[in-house]
Amino acid sequence: MLHAVATAKAALGIDVGGTGVKAALVDVESGALLARRVRINTPKPATPEAVAATVRHVVDMVAAERELPADLPVGCGLPAPIKDGRLLTAANIDKRWIGLSAETMLGDVLGRRVFAINDADAAGLAEVRIGAGRDCHGTVLMLTVGTGIGSGLFVDGRLVPNTELGHLEFRGHDAETRVSGLARERRRLRWRAWANEFNDYLARVELYLWPDLIILGGGVSKVIAKYEKWLKSRAPIVPAQYLNTSGIIGAAMHAADRVRGVAA
Repeated sequence: MLHAVATAKAALGIDVGGTGVKAALVDVESGALLARRVRINTPKPATPEAVAATVRHVVDMVAAERELPADLPVGCGLPAPIKDGRLLTAANIDKRWIGLSAETMLGDVLGRRVFAINDADAAGLAEVRIGAGRDCHGTVLMLTVGTGIGSGLFVDGRLVPNTELGHLEFRGHDAETRVSGLARERRRLRWRAWANEFNDYLARVELYLWPDLIILGGGVSKVIAKYEKWLKSRAPIVPAQYLNTSGIIGAAMHAADRVRGVAA
C-alpha cells in the first residue's frame, strides 16, 4: 500500500556515484529519510542513457513505497563539476556526459524538474547544515573518499562549488588515483600505509586552504575506526555524521533550495 508524502519539507535525493546509484525521500529540515534508501550498481559503462535508466529504476523503487507528488523537488548529485546543469568533466563517469545537461537528461526520463549538483558539494551541504560541520564557523572542507576523492568547500556556511581537490597533482598523479578508497584496494595498501600517504595529501590541501575543520565522507568514512589513529592534520578531522548517505540528503536539500530560490 502506498503512503502519500504529506509534508512540504520533503524532497527526493539521488546520488550517482562511481559504484552505486542511490535514492531516498528526505525531510530536508531534519535530514531524516522518509522512506528506505534504495541502491543499484552504477552501470558499466556509465553512459548518460544507462545512468538515466538506472536513476529511473531507483526512483520507481522509492515511488513503490511512497507516493511522490508531481511538484516534489528532485536533486541529483553527480561525480563532476557542474555549471548550469551541465557536466564539465567525467573522471568517474562515462566521457559522453561531458557538456551534457544532466538536468535535461534526467528530467526527461523522470518527467520531473531535476536540479543537478556536484556529489561532494551535495554531501558537504548536508554535513555543514545539520551534520558534523553544523557548529563550525570559518572554512569547512568536506572530502568524500571512495571510488575517487570529491571535495566540498564551505566558507561561513556558503558553498564554493566545484573545487575538485581530488585531482590535485600528488606524487606525479591525480591524488585520487593514489589515495582514494578504491586506489587503496587496488594498490593493496594496509590502512596504516594508506593513512600515511593520505596525510601527505591532506598537508597539500591544508597548505592551500587552511580549513578549520575537515569532514571525511564516502566509503572510507564507514570504517574510520580502522585508521583514524594514524591520521594527522592541522585541522580537526571528523567523520561525516550521515556517512555515505550525506550525498542523498544534500542533493534533496539543494533541490528544495532551488525551488525556493535560495542560494546554496
